[in-house]
Amino acid sequence: MYLMRLGPPGSEIPAVRDDSGAVRDLRPLTADIDGAFLAAGGPATVRDALAAERLPVLPDAESLRVGPPIARPGAVVCIGQNYAAHAAESGAAPPEEPIVFFKHPNTVVGPDDDVLIPPGAEKVDWEVELAVVIGRRARYLASPADAAAHIAGYTIANDVSERAFQLERSGGQWSKGKCAETFNPLGPWLRPADEVDPAALGLRSWVNGDARQDSTTADMIFPVDHLVWHLSQYMVLDPGDVINTGTPEGVALSGRFPYLAAGDVLELEIDGLGRQRQRLTAA
Repeated sequence: MYLMRLGPPGSEIPAVRDDSGAVRDLRPLTADIDGAFLAAGGPATVRDALAAERLPVLPDAESLRVGPPIARPGAVVCIGQNYAAHAAESGAAPPEEPIVFFKHPNTVVGPDDDVLIPPGAEKVDWEVELAVVIGRRARYLASPADAAAHIAGYTIANDVSERAFQLERSGGQWSKGKCAETFNPLGPWLRPADEVDPAALGLRSWVNGDARQDSTTADMIFPVDHLVWHLSQYMVLDPGDVINTGTPEGVALSGRFPYLAAGDVLELEIDGLGRQRQRLTAA
């Protein structure tokens, strides 16, 4: 089951692609796929409606823009250097605790929307990441074993970064290089947590058709359950919040590849979670 939001920005239609490939309209069940929908057990409700054949096919679904699969996330919480090989290519030792930073929620756009290069930016970088979407409030969880009950599902994030803003002009924080508009393409769909093994997913990225990243979530330093548990000790995670769990090696920061420029095309994929494609353009 693949939860999606289709249509123009701000007017997306909630939808689901069933296992046959048909795209069905979710408006008989909900006005949108958001935190309230997830907190109310939305994915289970959709599964029941599909089994009962109560959802109509969405006409012309294939012609509609694909939006981010979650509407208006309250927070986008990010984990830095969470893959051993990526930490090494960044010149850092593997962290002893998760490195946490934030992206402004309005960085979230659709998986195929243009990525806008900010004025003065010269070091724009790509980062394919497994994104976790929270489905139930998580606060002070007792152990990582409790995390799974608080996860609604998984999707793909591109944690676009401007490395000079992040590292050279940051004042010690990373947010300046992470929060430009369009810097968090998300989607194409939200896959329910019980259909995904987050510890065994391949992640890949390409720039202009040339391979860049090719790794698996098995290289994560801190796995998903640990991250959700750890974050819950320091903040309350609400339904609809997004956690970007870190990127594997193969980014421009490594020095092995050029940074992005206007006209470049990014493609990213994660096993079972679909594929993204963005064109870089000047803001």
